[in-house]
Amino acid sequence: MSQPDPVNPQKSRTGLSRFLHAGGYSLAGLKAGWHEKAFQQESICALVMIPAAFWLGQSWEQTTLLAGTVTLVLIVELLNTGIEAAIDRVGPEWHELSKKAKDMGSAAVFLSLWLCGAVWAAALYHRFIA
Repeated sequence: MSQPDPVNPQKSRTGLSRFLHAGGYSLAGLKAGWHEKAFQQESICALVMIPAAFWLGQSWEQTTLLAGTVTLVLIVELLNTGIEAAIDRVGPEWHELSKKAKDMGSAAVFLSLWLCGAVWAAALYHRFIA
């Protein structure tokens, strides 16, 4: 008796094949994220801010923290977009749990933006004022 085909062929891949396919899925996710206006805006900011982190940071730790908080915003935005897509896949009707999930994803983006802004403000303060 033969085994049925797996629902997800990725589960049966191993080694380099799995790695390469996973990379393709990641690139597809970035491409899908690029169609979101918020991700576009944050990505454009990241193109400026990540190189600026190397100029502003006074140590490798500061540079890593500055660039890391910018990257964190992009990560959280992609996760929020994924949550919204999954909720929308379930159905377009209003539901309290759907609203709660979307609101919490939005709050996560807000907190990541706040953290990024606070870290950058502290770095700018110490570089130019203190």
